[in-house]
Parts: sequence; C-alpha cells; structure tokens
Amino acid sequence: MNEDARNLLLAIVVAAAVAAVLGWFLRGWLYERDLRRKQRFFGLPDNSECLLVVSREAGADGAVARNDVFALLELAALIKNCRSHARVISGETAQRGFGERTEFCLGGPMGNRRSAAHLHSLLPGIAANTDTEPGPDRGAFLIGTERYRLENGSVEHVLLARLTGGQEGRPVFLICGQRSITHQAAARYLARHHLRLARKHGGSGNFVLLLKVVNSQAYGPDVVELVSDVTSTALSPRPKLTTSKED
Repeated sequence: MNEDARNLLLAIVVAAAVAAVLGWFLRGWLYERDLRRKQRFFGLPDNSECLLVVSREAGADGAVARNDVFALLELAALIKNCRSHARVISGETAQRGFGERTEFCLGGPMGNRRSAAHLHSLLPGIAANTDTEPGPDRGAFLIGTERYRLENGSVEHVLLARLTGGQEGRPVFLICGQRSITHQAAARYLARHHLRLARKHGGSGNFVLLLKVVNSQAYGPDVVELVSDVTSTALSPRPKLTTSKED
C-alpha cells in the first residue's frame, strides 16, 4: 500500500471516529434536552419527591383496586424516568396543600376524598354524581351543561388534568374516572402523550381533558379516545340552572 492510500485510509478512519463521537454527544444532548422538558412538564427535577395519592376500593378495608395498582405502575415508571421518586399515600389521610411537591391524584370522588377536594376547589365547572343508589346518572360527569353518563363495560369516562391553581408551585395531575379501569387507561395515555401535551399546553400550562375508554369489557384499558379538551369550561364556574315560574 502506497503512502497516498495509507493517508486516505487514515483520513477515513479519523472521520469515522469523529462522526461516531459527534453522534454520541448529539444523542446524549437530545436525551438530556427531552429529559429536561419532561421534568419541567411534570415538575420533577432530579432527585425530587412526588406524591401518589390513591383511592380505596369500595367495600374493602383500605385496599386499592387492581386497575389502580396498574395505573400506579404506569406512573411509577414515568417518575423513575424523570430521575425522581414517589411516596404513596391514601386520599383519605392526605391533609396538605398543593404546590410544594408534584402530586398525582388517582381516583373518583367517591373513593378518594382528595380527588373530591380538587374537583370542588380547582375545577368548578365540573360536577360528579356520587349517588350510591342505582340510576342512569350514577357516576356521571356534568361539565358545564353537558352530561357524560357511565355505561359499564361499554363507555366509561375519565378526566385527565394538569392543575396549578394559579400558583407558581409544582402541578397536580388529576386522574378522576368513573371506574378504576379508566384510571389505568388515563395513566397510560399521560405516559404516552406527555410530549404532545407539553407542546400544546406549554411546559407549565393547565389543561383538562375528557377521555373515553371504549368497550373495556373486551379491550380493557387499551382503547382510549379523546372526547374533548374541556379546560375552559372546567376552570369556569358552572352556569346556574334557572327555573321559570308560571304566572
């Protein structure tokens, strides 16, 4: 091999090595950039602690519903990817404000007192029917003037919200559904679509989404549809129903 060929081969090797190093640095930079965006969206800087607030299963002494456990696993993986860690507490014993730590609150208002408080304080435009007696409106959401009923195993709704209550603190992520299987579906939706949600609503913006779980008796929590972005309605006081008087 003559000198020109050796020089050419050396140049190719050096160029390949430089390209490999630059590619390694670029992948690392892109990973760190995406990680920082995710951390900012979830309010989870390195080594921070957040709260997982869970509901109790109806009729069980302090037990957590099976699908809620699966939802917690979805959220735990997301939190770990943010280089943070979580503490699990019950919604019945959580007596603290919000904003100091990121909070993931999981459960409907009947089983999670914390969810009921968030609905009342942060989402005045939404009411949830908590009647214990059977009826067509049991478990229904009233959002503004629109009613979304529960059809067990067929159509089940869940609210997915990021809320700060007008404060500068860490966000509350509320997952409030009509059945526990909707909580798993919403947690998975949040894990899969957080980048799109951050781009649309900003790294620190509030949003309230109404999701629908379709035919859970056949598909479980896997088929989820976005019904509507109800942020504006949810954050505004519900209009008072007026009754007309006959003369």
